[in-house]
Amino acid sequence: MAVIETSLTDRVRAAHADAWQVHGAIRAGVAELPGVRLMASGLPFAQWNSGDVHDVSVASPADMIDWYAALGVPWGLRVPAGARWPHGRFLFYKRCMGLRPEAFAPAPEVPGLTIRPTRPEDLDTAAVIDAVAFGDSVAATRAWMAPEVTSPRCRPLLAELDGIPVGVVTAIRSSGWAGEAVGIFGVGVLAEYRRRGIGAALTGAACAWGFETGATLAHLNPDTENAGRLYTRLGFTETGGFDIYIDLA
Repeated sequence: MAVIETSLTDRVRAAHADAWQVHGAIRAGVAELPGVRLMASGLPFAQWNSGDVHDVSVASPADMIDWYAALGVPWGLRVPAGARWPHGRFLFYKRCMGLRPEAFAPAPEVPGLTIRPTRPEDLDTAAVIDAVAFGDSVAATRAWMAPEVTSPRCRPLLAELDGIPVGVVTAIRSSGWAGEAVGIFGVGVLAEYRRRGIGAALTGAACAWGFETGATLAHLNPDTENAGRLYTRLGFTETGGFDIYIDLA
């Protein structure tokens, strides 16, 4: 794992929470309670209904439980890694990385590759690519992606190699506690087209859109060492991440 740049950590964590507030705002709703910000998609999956704890000294699950119960969805929490949080069950550590515009190194061009905004008529295709890339249900993925295609705060992108749809990514623009930022979510490429630079190109295109629209920070979450190395080549720096908790009710 790369050396963590602590000066970016607080802003990246805040920007991550800001992006999830956007996710909630275009879906089932958001709420701010003492020490925590909550969002909900309304979908029956804990990873898509979640909160960001920013002050463990005052955050309490009781009100969170009531809020999510009213929506009838499972949920989880992101807590700053290493903070003492005695509630629920620790699931895993979520890595974070941040990128300032001046450090951005665009990805090399990939012959035959085009990247364009995902249109409403592309939704089924994009959902299949995302679901296959991440091992999820196509129907659930489509339901999650649908609001992003029409929201001005989102920039879903579709990659086509020689005219064949092969990859997806979504950029989320936020203007919250962390200032102007862009979150990069769901970089997915079909297995048979990986290791050709398509994931890097998708990530770079999402970052470029964010910076062109005024973002002064890009952030994302590598889930493998290979992904971390890819993002490092684009200029991203490792920061402190989150501890993920579930079973809080």
